[in-house]
Order: sequence, then C-alpha cells, then structure tokens
Amino acid sequence: MNDSKKKTLTFAIMDAPFESARSTTAFRLMDAALRRGHDVRVFAYEGAVALTFDKQAAHPNAVHGRDAAEEDHPLPKDQVRALQALAKDKGCTMEWINCGLCVDERGVGEAIEGTKRGTPGDLWKWAESSDNTLIIPTRG
Repeated sequence: MNDSKKKTLTFAIMDAPFESARSTTAFRLMDAALRRGHDVRVFAYEGAVALTFDKQAAHPNAVHGRDAAEEDHPLPKDQVRALQALAKDKGCTMEWINCGLCVDERGVGEAIEGTKRGTPGDLWKWAESSDNTLIIPTRG
C-alpha cells in the first residue's frame, strides 16, 4: 500500500469474551483494516480486557460428546494473536492496550505477549492522532 493512503485506525472495545457478537465484529473489522494495509490500535476497556487473558482454555462439550480438540472452541486470545501475526505479515502495526484499572478489577493481569497496560488517557491520545476511531460499546 502506498504510505500516503495508509491510515491509523483506533478501536475501543468493551465487551467481555463470549458475551456478544460485538467483539467478533470488532475482530473482523480489525482484520479487514490490516488486510488493506492500515495500522490498528485497540484500547480494551471494561470486560474486553479479558480478550487477551493468557489463561483462557479450550473446553470439551459433554452435551455433544466432543473432547476439547473436537470442539475446537475459538479463544479470543488466539484471535488477537492471529491479528498480531497478520499485522506483521502485512507490514502494519497492531497495538493493544488494556485499561489497567479494568484489568485489576477483573483479575486478568496475565495478558498475551504484545499487549500493554494503560489508562483511558492512552485512548484519548490515540483518538487524537488516528485517522479514525471506532467505539464499540457494551449494551446495557
């Protein structure tokens, strides 16, 4: 991609893993942006800080008689890793910051490599310096 057309896009997401399709939709939008050669920044707030929790584990589905391997349940931490790998492959950047206060409240301090801890001030700085910012809120 011509660098003059390269954009920096910031996403703020708030939904915890497995709770709604909003996180999956955000991942799809990030994937599309990276495939088009754009840089992506993600600020995870509230329950979304658990998306990168390193201790997520696949599980069996006894109702359907499948073990963990057969169930092949997608884990958000692996989806984030895939996005990080795509960014590297495309020559883009993908930065991920988890809100530190939210991390502490939820006890999910063990995040995957390539993510950082920050504050809402980081989102503010990113929004000011990005070409566009998309906030994907929770629904109450």
